[in-house]
Amino acid sequence: MPKMTLTEKILCRKSGRAEVRPGENVWVNVDVLMTHDVCGPGTIGVFRREFGKEARVWDPNRVVLIPDHYIFTTDSLANRNVDILREFAKEQGIRYFYDVIDDSEGRWRYKAEKGPFKRQYGSRYAGVCHSALPEHGHTRPGEVLLGTDSHTCTAGAFNEFATGIGNTDAGFVLGTGRILLRIPPTLRFLLDGELPSGVMAKDVILHIIGMIGFDGATYKAMEYGGEGVGGLTMDDRMTIANMAIEAGGKNGIFPCDEATVAFVRERTEAEGTVSEFEPVEQDLGAPVEAEYRIDLSELEPLVALHPNPGNRRKAREVTDIKIDRAYIGSCTGGKTSDFLAFARIVKGKEVKVPTFGVPATPRVVEELQRAQLGEKTVWEILEESGVRMTENASCAACLGGPEDSFGRLNSPMTCISATNRNFPGRMGHRDSRVILASPATVAASALAGHIADPRD
Repeated sequence: MPKMTLTEKILCRKSGRAEVRPGENVWVNVDVLMTHDVCGPGTIGVFRREFGKEARVWDPNRVVLIPDHYIFTTDSLANRNVDILREFAKEQGIRYFYDVIDDSEGRWRYKAEKGPFKRQYGSRYAGVCHSALPEHGHTRPGEVLLGTDSHTCTAGAFNEFATGIGNTDAGFVLGTGRILLRIPPTLRFLLDGELPSGVMAKDVILHIIGMIGFDGATYKAMEYGGEGVGGLTMDDRMTIANMAIEAGGKNGIFPCDEATVAFVRERTEAEGTVSEFEPVEQDLGAPVEAEYRIDLSELEPLVALHPNPGNRRKAREVTDIKIDRAYIGSCTGGKTSDFLAFARIVKGKEVKVPTFGVPATPRVVEELQRAQLGEKTVWEILEESGVRMTENASCAACLGGPEDSFGRLNSPMTCISATNRNFPGRMGHRDSRVILASPATVAASALAGHIADPRD
């Protein structure tokens, strides 16, 4: 068999070809299609327009609907989008619809009078789609996962081809289970060593984007390998794969190892999802467009300054930049491990700027309210340090959203954030400035009132 990269091997298998090469267009069979409340209604509209109002989706057990973006808002149109997903799931018999409410005949309405801090969702709600997909057993090695969201590439952490697509493509996939893809060339990143104290996976991807540019991987696969991968947790790999799109990448992908298999087996068994999968093995002899070697032990805490994720600086070099707000959350920075890193730094101290915490999923909320650091839970430590924690897991301010979105930047201000994107207007007001950083660097900066190195 010819030597191929991880991405090429998966797309070759799913297209039924003996071999694929970068630049070729191939029809690919899709394993999972995910859509959410922002793009779902549009995707459903395309599907009905092109296949007919009575058409059925190609496989209702391979479609995953996750409302997560504009959820906890009084915006009636945002609330309506969740209702559209519910109606479609019922019509099509879609099993994996993670509704905000438990009443299948009901209508979603956010109750502003209850306030933004306490839970306002039912038992099926899953939170941010890119964190919810692996939690609920929908990410499996060797598969093709498509989603109507650019950060679908997060799932590449699990040795699968995962990428974002538009509503038109998604509508076609709903009807056929197939998509026409151009095989992307691959950039390979070999990781050596281990991350030093105070440095996190977010610093790895900020380093890479700063190195190649925020368009340096445009329509390319970002493949990771090397001994350093074994020292990264699955959460770490998700963070790195998540921001492939911030370099313009088509997808990010990791090899499959024992940690991958253990995670996937545990989640698929717990959730009753498909438990069979066939990983693809990495061949470091496969030709790639370019190869980079990174010594993780030499990395430092980094930030990406306004106005793009490639505007990389060492945190210790820009401590003169004052901040008005700090934010931890999203698919990139809202995992349990992210909040743990944050809590270890703020424990026993008090933040100097308004700081907002939004867990990615209800499971993260439960873990933070249960896990202890010393005599107190992580949740208690965060709240006592002054962090405004909400139980309503969602994308919240990461994508801006309606003005009443939790933590949204409604006026010009400088915010340091554990999220993934900092183009102008990303988190709200068009004149606001977003600085990207790891949860540890966000925590240190929240305590200092300016950009700070967590190692201090």
